Amino acid sequence: MESCYRYSAAALAWLCVFSILVVFFASAQFNSFVNFSASKLESPKPKPTLELQRIVSTPDKIRAVSFSGSTDHQHLYRPKNTTVIRKRKKPNREQVLEQGLARARASIRSAATARNVTVTLEKDDYVPVGDVYRNPSAFYQSYVEMERRFKVYVYTEGELPIVHDGPCKEIYTIEGRFIHEMEHGAKRFRTNDPRHALVYFMPFSVAWMVKYIYKPLSYNVTPLKQFVSDYVKVVSTKYPFWNRTHGADHFMLACHDWGPHASQGNSLLYTNSIRVLCNANTSEGFNPQKDVSLPEIRLNGGFLSPKLLQPPLPNASRPHLSFFAGGLHGPIRPFLLQHWKGRDDEMQVFEYLPKDKDYYSYMLQSKFCLCPSGYEVASPRIVEAIYSECVPVILSERYVLPFSDVLRWEAFSVQVQATEIPRLKEILLGIPEEKYRKLQEGVRAVRRHFMLNQPSKRFDMFHMILHSIWLRRINARLG
Repeated sequence: MESCYRYSAAALAWLCVFSILVVFFASAQFNSFVNFSASKLESPKPKPTLELQRIVSTPDKIRAVSFSGSTDHQHLYRPKNTTVIRKRKKPNREQVLEQGLARARASIRSAATARNVTVTLEKDDYVPVGDVYRNPSAFYQSYVEMERRFKVYVYTEGELPIVHDGPCKEIYTIEGRFIHEMEHGAKRFRTNDPRHALVYFMPFSVAWMVKYIYKPLSYNVTPLKQFVSDYVKVVSTKYPFWNRTHGADHFMLACHDWGPHASQGNSLLYTNSIRVLCNANTSEGFNPQKDVSLPEIRLNGGFLSPKLLQPPLPNASRPHLSFFAGGLHGPIRPFLLQHWKGRDDEMQVFEYLPKDKDYYSYMLQSKFCLCPSGYEVASPRIVEAIYSECVPVILSERYVLPFSDVLRWEAFSVQVQATEIPRLKEILLGIPEEKYRKLQEGVRAVRRHFMLNQPSKRFDMFHMILHSIWLRRINARLG
């Protein structure tokens, strides 16, 4: 028994010694660890942060690398130089279109600054040069960009005759001719996929509204407004495009005097959309920043008079100083006739031309063609004067002249205030012969831009109208 006790006591003693050794060793190691950690965690002198974020772009991803000078304990256990890889978000279709327009704007600005025309097409039939352009190189580059990028979607909603048709002869010719060219020609610019379009055309005719739904002599334009309201409601309900931009990338076209009234059928159309109007009168709400002045053209029987196809040579005799013949309506014409009708052989001014006289022959034999406004600001005489290479004399107030974004009208026309009509002959005779020849040369230079060809040709009236719409689209701020 005593022997067993001795052995147990000895074993207990050795266990105590072993425990003391283990505790001593562990304590030494702990102190050593604490001392090491303290030296490592000792606050270093602050180091400048080199970079908060470094962006490395590759075709497939963007790497965002973070650098931090923090001594937070948690950062000690984070992997150094953590790299976050994110896929680049692919731009949607609308963003791609807007990026293309941004590149177009940049190229136009560059051309405007350089002021030299760089021909980019292999077979250019025409390159704009001369004083009749505000900046010929910017205009040319803009036109080329339009041909490269501009796509128009024509809404198919609506029925004949008010939609998809319009007058193609007489005074409102341009309405029907533009609609027909847009729907049956102009393949370069029209797209059948509205997602690819930069603008959307609502192809109704205000002239045909007046013919088919207006009650004669009532002067009630409410049916016109209601038709426009209903049409916008249809396309905005069926498609997302109108609501997406509140109509800012949509356009209508009207040559009838009541085009501005019809556009009031929808408030967004009136204030946001591009309105292409012959009645480009700033006192009636025409906004040249977003609206387009449409040339008024008269084609009797739908054809241009053969006499205007080949005007006289530049040095041909023009015995009359000026010419006008037209009805007595509006505020300016009565004033003109009062002072000049039948009063001077050099100033050939008629209310109604005698039946034995030819209207276009007088234009071709006159140096200056008087173009007074009637009830509204536009007049087909301006285009007829250009066709006959007779210098237009603009007698109109608050009229935004067509294509004035790119054309310098002062280089090929004369503008006279209505109050100066009594001095009209004095003003015209005061133009030196050299300046007159320069003006006539300018008329000859811009003639191609007012020709209504069928089919259309580059830089003609149809394309100039499109270019005016294009300019407003590339400068539009779409929300």
